[in-house]
Amino acid sequence: MSEKKSFEVKERAGLRLDRYLAEELPDLSRSYIQKVIKDGGVSLKEKPLKANYKVSPGDVIQLEMPPVVEMEVLPEDLPLDILYEDADLIFVNKPKDMVVHPSAGHFSGTLVNGLLYHCRGELSGINGVMRPGIVHRIDKDTTGVLVVCKNDRAHNRVAEQLKEHSITRRYRAVVCGNLKEDAGTVDAAIGRHPVERKRMAVVPGGRHAVTHYRVLERFGKYTYIECELETGRTHQIRVHMASVGHPILGDEVYGRGKAPFELHGQVLHAMVLGVVHPSTGKYIEVEAPLPGYFAELLKKLKKG
Repeated sequence: MSEKKSFEVKERAGLRLDRYLAEELPDLSRSYIQKVIKDGGVSLKEKPLKANYKVSPGDVIQLEMPPVVEMEVLPEDLPLDILYEDADLIFVNKPKDMVVHPSAGHFSGTLVNGLLYHCRGELSGINGVMRPGIVHRIDKDTTGVLVVCKNDRAHNRVAEQLKEHSITRRYRAVVCGNLKEDAGTVDAAIGRHPVERKRMAVVPGGRHAVTHYRVLERFGKYTYIECELETGRTHQIRVHMASVGHPILGDEVYGRGKAPFELHGQVLHAMVLGVVHPSTGKYIEVEAPLPGYFAELLKKLKKG
């Protein structure tokens, strides 16, 4: 069956219809929404709308989504940087510009496609066919280590550690500005931005979020830091550092305009991940070395 939704326009009057719906439905790509509009799935007072329609206050937009078709996620022989692997877990160093799992608009070339090939389908099924083995994610333009589970027992035990915030997650980042404190903590709730729905923000009533940071090196206009997550909210480090006036260098969503150094996305790397092994009960910690682009940037900053 098709899924029907309605949206009453209260804010963001004057936006194109496709952009308005993309912000209201952040899990869907804008190209997918444009296809739904083109196929006549979006209407106002029973009249189909075009993508360039400018929404007005009081408009009640009707959206009829086509029936959900469970996509088959195919194994793909992709280059993977495996940091550690055993019968239960696999730690992967994700490169920049790779999506973790398939979603609307991204059905191939994802980490999951590569893992299905590498593991010959032996991944936990708790999160369904689109996210086999995936217990946590990092953003497309964030590099670094994440853990994937090969069976349901391992998945449940690692997921419980995530829920209890007992997993070690340390990141490296370069932020804009000179962080004066040698160390600090951002304790601020995070939720959807009230206007721009694809963004997250520090908002009243959001989900509890805590990020600890310490300065590793200062470069005048920029600061090299390590961040440790106490919680794991969407875009947490990016939102928290922006909220204290030090957005991550290269962040096109939460940053300060176009970034220098020909960067493509935020300078953020998940460097260390530690969990209690689901079978042995022993703590294991895996480190992903800084990617080339990050190391080169640090060299440029040191030279001034």
